[in-house]
Amino acid sequence: MPPSKHVPAANRLLAALPRKDRQHVLAGCKPIELVLAEVLAEPGEQIRYVYFPTESYISLTTPIDGRASLEVGLVGNEGMLGVSLILGVDISPLHALVQGEGTALRMEIAPFRRELDQSVAMQRELKRYLYVVIGQLAQTTACTHFHVVEARLARWLLMTHDRAHADAFHVTHEFLAYMLGVRRVGVTKAASSLQDRKLIRYHRGDITVLDRGGLEAASCGCYEADNATYAQMLG
Repeated sequence: MPPSKHVPAANRLLAALPRKDRQHVLAGCKPIELVLAEVLAEPGEQIRYVYFPTESYISLTTPIDGRASLEVGLVGNEGMLGVSLILGVDISPLHALVQGEGTALRMEIAPFRRELDQSVAMQRELKRYLYVVIGQLAQTTACTHFHVVEARLARWLLMTHDRAHADAFHVTHEFLAYMLGVRRVGVTKAASSLQDRKLIRYHRGDITVLDRGGLEAASCGCYEADNATYAQMLG
């Protein structure tokens, strides 16, 4: 199946708000360019901004024993960074790293809180999104424990493909090993298997999705479970 270009979309959370509410939020946002590997939040530190990715995507990781980290979430134009503010908590629980550079909308905390207080529709939408995030975190925990590396890699590639707005994106073996919490040799074996099946093309960190349907078949059921939860809560 030949690759097909994805069309960038605006942030889906903001797009779902009523027009008046959306305009108020957008008026308080600043369009910015997120840079690859930029750190946006650290665990235990105060949240400075809320981010609504449009073309960029952000990796959420949790530290393990202070020596390593494991990716537990990925935020693209379907979501936002800073969701704990909905609970009145302005401390970040996770490390947030820009994995795919591109555009985003950034909002300072004070105007975000004002809009949240004034908009019932925004409260409802973001509470539903928080429910989705909690479900995805639980799904990732189960996936990491029970599923083999190849299926987990296929799931991660699908998640990235959804947020990259293109069939090609860049990520190294070292970064994949870090994200999946496995040794580099495990990622190499899994990526080689997917490439041998002509599902992806991989060369020096450049990945191209060749067969989206085949990659979905190779993934564990966690990918579809995540999508089903999002669709049920947010449409």
